[in-house]
Amino acid sequence: MSAESRATETAERELFITRIFDAPRDLVFKAWAEAEHMSRWAGPRGYTITACEIDARPGGTFTFSMRSPEGSDHRVRGVYHEIIIPERLVYTWAWLDANGVPGHETLITVTFADLGSKTRLSLHQALFESVTARDMHHGGWDSALDCFAEYLATM
Repeated sequence: MSAESRATETAERELFITRIFDAPRDLVFKAWAEAEHMSRWAGPRGYTITACEIDARPGGTFTFSMRSPEGSDHRVRGVYHEIIIPERLVYTWAWLDANGVPGHETLITVTFADLGSKTRLSLHQALFESVTARDMHHGGWDSALDCFAEYLATM
């Protein structure tokens, strides 16, 4: 496989999402990084957060559990690599199986750009095992970010 082919394959397994939120950066960062807030918006529409623990410091972990509308439980765990308040979060993301064993791990970078009374949030997640996995996460993040915008409007 050529270097160009490998680069294309790698790019296909990355996810980039950018959204503008009608809230100041400090508030958007807080709502993303604190358990009391994340537990109210995280997950795709219709999912309920059943547990959320966040130790937001480099080397700290987060775990949360969510229940789908059909009643199936999903758990995720990650480790924070970098936290620059209120500009940037870098952390791992891995789904946990029924025994708590993590699956494939990706790295998420979320940046928060100050636009005055608004915030541009940019999310990058990589590398997925497949394009299908990336696309599934894209749908989940799109829905979760819609919920995030609705939650921010209540703060």
